[in-house]
Amino acid sequence: VILASVVEKETAVAEERPLIAGVFLNRLRKRVRLQSDPTVIYGLRNFDGNLTRAHLQQDTPYNTYTRRGLPVGPICNPGAASIQAVLNPTSTSYLYFVAKKDGTHHFSTTLVEHNAAVVRHQKRR
Repeated sequence: VILASVVEKETAVAEERPLIAGVFLNRLRKRVRLQSDPTVIYGLRNFDGNLTRAHLQQDTPYNTYTRRGLPVGPICNPGAASIQAVLNPTSTSYLYFVAKKDGTHHFSTTLVEHNAAVVRHQKRR
């Protein structure tokens, strides 16, 4: 349920949920931090809608940038599609994803590819 809640908050695009679940499961297996923005936001008080680097570094029990593994509890009540995505994830080699302007995500297997995607999809906003 915890992972399904993170998947739920990461995307509103139902077709992407199994792929995002697959990415998170890959990261958990490799002991790589999930680095999920919605988990950081959930742990903040008085979040104003602007996620900063300082927020990413602020350690809370929900911050998956500062802590390995899953957050201490769910960050929302996940829908059936997110629960199914975690139970039946897409088998993939992807380890990273970044949101695009249209609400979908760009998926990458390497950090180099991911960093280029971040520049392309996020830094030009």
